[in-house]
Amino acid sequence: MKKVLIINGHPDKESFNWALAESYKKGAISGSALVETINLSELNFDPNLKYGYRIPYELEPDLQIAIKKIKGAEHLVWVFPMWWYGIPALLKGFIDRTFLPGITFKYQKGKLFPEKLLKGKTARIIITADTVSWYNSLVMKNPAINQFKKGTLEFCGIKPVKVTYLAAVKNSTKKQRTQWLSRVNRLGVSVS
Repeated sequence: MKKVLIINGHPDKESFNWALAESYKKGAISGSALVETINLSELNFDPNLKYGYRIPYELEPDLQIAIKKIKGAEHLVWVFPMWWYGIPALLKGFIDRTFLPGITFKYQKGKLFPEKLLKGKTARIIITADTVSWYNSLVMKNPAINQFKKGTLEFCGIKPVKVTYLAAVKNSTKKQRTQWLSRVNRLGVSVS
């Protein structure tokens, strides 16, 4: 059984992202995966990395549990909206506070790149947006995806990282949203 962790980065429980996370979870469970979920809005933590890496900042209990779940998972599923061509502040704060030296990567003396401590894990990014795919890709050059996929997940050794880009949500019909939920559910089923 594959160990799957779903990390929901949308702060609003009534959002379409929450429905997508739930749809993926149901699919993964029906496909015999072992599934855990982290809803970032339910965690109690300070998202501000006050001192950068200069002074260690004590991890709150919710972050300690989240790190254990991330380290214990084989496949990480990140569900979040693209806001201002970036990731939501809540998700950025979570990454800043948990993807730390010694936890997800380790500096190596005399080497340009750090040791990747999350090797062996795979990931799926499910990102929603109001920007159509061609504009995000051709004009904006996929900033949120590049930052999160390459600058965070792959930097720490997670590979492959597959992306499901769902847009434009704002003007989508009920039929389109139902199709997206079914698509995400199928991704969950096939993860095992």
